[in-house]
Amino acid sequence: MYSEEHLYAIALRECNLIGDISFHKLVRIFGSAKNVWENAPKEYKKLDGIGKKMVSDMGNPEHLKFAEKELIFCEKNNIKINLRHFQELPQLLNECDDAPAILYQKGSFDDSMQKLSIVGTRNMTSYGKQFIHDFFEETQAFDYISVSGLALGVDKEVHEQSIHFQTPTVAVLAHGFHLLYPAKNRNLSEKILEEGGALLTEFNSSRKPDRENFIQRNRIVAGISPSTIVVETAFGGGSISTTTFANGYNREVFALPGKITDKQSQGCNHLIFQNKATAISTIKNLIDFLEFNKPKEKIEELFPADEVTIQMTENQELIFRLIFNNPQISLDSLVEKSDLSSHKILPVILELELLGKLKSFSGRQFIAI
Repeated sequence: MYSEEHLYAIALRECNLIGDISFHKLVRIFGSAKNVWENAPKEYKKLDGIGKKMVSDMGNPEHLKFAEKELIFCEKNNIKINLRHFQELPQLLNECDDAPAILYQKGSFDDSMQKLSIVGTRNMTSYGKQFIHDFFEETQAFDYISVSGLALGVDKEVHEQSIHFQTPTVAVLAHGFHLLYPAKNRNLSEKILEEGGALLTEFNSSRKPDRENFIQRNRIVAGISPSTIVVETAFGGGSISTTTFANGYNREVFALPGKITDKQSQGCNHLIFQNKATAISTIKNLIDFLEFNKPKEKIEELFPADEVTIQMTENQELIFRLIFNNPQISLDSLVEKSDLSSHKILPVILELELLGKLKSFSGRQFIAI
């Protein structure tokens, strides 16, 4: 189940002064974690930015012993070990400079599906709770995975509503799999796995839920998705760090505005004021911004065949179907798939836009709406 490389990766990550960025740099130079472990202490002088202190802990047999125990623990508990240098991380997360070198996983995770991170305060109000319920109710026909942090309050509500509306959900933890924090959410974590979701963490089984781990965890929540929604947060709440990471990764951030007198809305209002988040006006507008795609098996249900035929010409129906089945398709691809020339397709696209059937983007790309 696990290779020798898993052993050396865990041991290397245990070394003092070896963080995710330096781990990734060293593995790129030496080709593998095993090669780093065996050769970096002898060759560090030849390398820029690699000092004696950084390599001084490599070769420590205690780290290898720990790694052996960790592999046994993971095998016993059905934990998958994803290595960044094996390209095993979720694609968007892997693009982040500070992506984790190792990501431990329980359950299943379909990286081909769109992800949406939703975060907020532990002290959620009825306003935030209602928004989360309404959002999942309105998006239950769409194919996506919700991502949150399994904390109390907003995170818990996100995972519970996901399960209720049969939306896959992923929880990112701030500790190893040897425990579950907070203990109140143990049953919820089991339910997430039962319903086909996943638990993820970068922390091995020796790591407790220390305060600094939660901020570190938040970069994964922000990095794994193209968009993050902040439901409610006070000034200086933990969700602010998630939005800071998301902004740094050039991801979309949306915030639920509230009364300026409501403490749990002040953080969201401030993010909007600082142009660090887009204000959520309505759930429909939010869904449009997120560009969700409905599951393909529900096409006929959403657009009955005879209704489309009645409203559209033959060319309109052909182009609409191609765009619906190939979201964000380009004009060149439409020409290729339809066997129509671009000067015949462009007027049809304009007609469909006027009918409110599709939306165009820069670069001559189109989606059905």
